[in-house]
Amino acid sequence: MADATGTPPGHPEEARVGSGTVPTSVEGELPDGLLEAFDAYERALAADDQAALAAAFEPTATVMRADAGGLLVGHDAITAFRARRGSGPVRRVVECHVQVVTTDVAIVVSVNAPAAGGRGVVTQLWRRDPDAGPGGARSWRIASAQVQASPPAIDRRVWRVVGEPLVSGSRGDDPTGTAPPALSGETVAVKDLFAVAGHAIGAGVPARLAGAAPESRHAAAVQHLLDAGADLRGIAQTDEFAYSIAGRNSAYGTPPNPAVPGAIPGGSTSGPAAAVALGQVSIALGTDTGGSLRVPASYQGLWGIRTTHGAVDRAGLLPLAPSFDTVGWLTREVDTLRRAARASVSLADQVSVEPSYVVDPRVLASVEPGVRAEFVRALDEATAAGRVERPEEVVLGDVAHLFELFRVLQAFEAWQSDGDWITEHPGELAADVSARFAFGATVSPGQAEEARVAFGHERRRLEALLDGRVLLLPSASSAAPALGATAAEVDAVRSATLGLTCIAGVLGAPAVSAPVLEVPLASGRRAPVGLCLVGPRGADLSLLDLAATWAT
Repeated sequence: MADATGTPPGHPEEARVGSGTVPTSVEGELPDGLLEAFDAYERALAADDQAALAAAFEPTATVMRADAGGLLVGHDAITAFRARRGSGPVRRVVECHVQVVTTDVAIVVSVNAPAAGGRGVVTQLWRRDPDAGPGGARSWRIASAQVQASPPAIDRRVWRVVGEPLVSGSRGDDPTGTAPPALSGETVAVKDLFAVAGHAIGAGVPARLAGAAPESRHAAAVQHLLDAGADLRGIAQTDEFAYSIAGRNSAYGTPPNPAVPGAIPGGSTSGPAAAVALGQVSIALGTDTGGSLRVPASYQGLWGIRTTHGAVDRAGLLPLAPSFDTVGWLTREVDTLRRAARASVSLADQVSVEPSYVVDPRVLASVEPGVRAEFVRALDEATAAGRVERPEEVVLGDVAHLFELFRVLQAFEAWQSDGDWITEHPGELAADVSARFAFGATVSPGQAEEARVAFGHERRRLEALLDGRVLLLPSASSAAPALGATAAEVDAVRSATLGLTCIAGVLGAPAVSAPVLEVPLASGRRAPVGLCLVGPRGADLSLLDLAATWAT
């Protein structure tokens, strides 16, 4: 005989019976109201009842929820996550196991069947709330939850296409096997701006991908890594046309930030950066125009380098602003980053740089106080330990003016690169990216030329001021903003950060982000921020060696 759900008794799927859950197993005496509370939570999840979901968790700063994206601590963080996610999953509970710890504490492990297929497992620690009155569902709250969802074949927020591998790297010509290629065993996520033979370039925009022809050969930067033995794991997502440093994409979603769950990953090399931080590859191949490598490195605690302008061949790279576009990589370890750089830059053009540092305290005025304090602490600690000489203070000048020159020239060139396509495909871009291109359309060739002349003057002035020394500054103006930050808040952070990152762009110089700073968050946790080293042009490899000495 079937029950109200049409499921025969004794079948595992009898866990869901009408509006109540029949436990598959119970260890101990089942407390009153526990399963009613569990059911109420499941109904609220299906209905996306934000108020009920918030009430289901203990209203404390220590309540926890974890999933594949990381750990959220505190009721505010969990509630914000719920609000961002939108409607809950469509699923049935097919098993429910209860372990009673005390009369007021129980562990509930449930197996669910999502409508999309597969199986998920949720483990919850429930506690009775003594202030909610005796008995009933309202007296129980979730103190901790671990969510294991049925894994997707490909996380489209991170990847556009994946293979095992997509393209194999060189295995070397030495028949004895005694000299494997420098990047043998490494795996690469390629930003969706580089040509990969047999695949089209999508640039983070589905409509562009749909109309693009497959590439006939690999981009030069991709080929360098393949020749050095690395396997290309796949093509990873980018912000739309790479015209952002937030990491958001209106079509594919926002890649996770494993270092700061619930925060943006940083862009526009967002997909490759997340792939490295998640441990899915060891190298991210990306670009940096205004900070698109350094910002995700800073937000996710990775090593990253923007190379000297022109140090890596840009053949096969879809341009954004050619005066600033340059190639670089992100890794979890500095040694891997050095090997990737050595395999890709022209060694004959490299120069050395001495460990002579300069800072401009005025540049720190635009960064958040916590970042400023941590930056100063790191310098004081390094000098006190004798690892570096006290950096000399310099005056870089009007950084706001540098940023404005950069903004105007970048926007003009971005419109020249992509304006025709955007004009022919209205409404395909997110509002913030569209607004930047719209500004670029208003910049006349005469205004762009004026900015270019002023730009050259500023480059020569800064080169004379720095005189071959290494400039130290934070890689970003803040730790990674929350996913729930408003567009205005993200734009304010973007402007403050570009005031820092544009300096290397003005110089056409290499810049390394080293994951050596940490700042406290309101939740009590700590978030990474990069220490940025900007060196003379052509000093890419030497600058990486210097950056490695800051890792303690």
